[in-house]
Amino acid sequence: MKGLVILALVVVALVEAMPGEAVDCRLVDASLAFCIPFLARGDGFPSPTCCLGVRNLQVLTLTTADRRAACECIKAVGARIPFINEDAASSLPQKCGVDLNIPISRTADCQR
Repeated sequence: MKGLVILALVVVALVEAMPGEAVDCRLVDASLAFCIPFLARGDGFPSPTCCLGVRNLQVLTLTTADRRAACECIKAVGARIPFINEDAASSLPQKCGVDLNIPISRTADCQR
């Protein structure tokens, strides 16, 4: 658990170190990496580590530009990983109890 807290602090520090820049896809990918098992299974609940990543993603995306950039990153990952269950992906923020305001989908319209 200590490692997860350190990961969260590193992500927050990286975000604060780059004001005015759009979200980097590497940070989005790192935030959601632990969610892949849940997204592949399509049932049950995401792990606590996955939900921590979703919360980190919420911190990364405070502006509309950041949310659009993160959405595009998520779509790109979805295109590279064909076995992701779309229903699980769309339910991820809710199951983690996070109001994300970013669709987790490979078909999202990121301009909305």
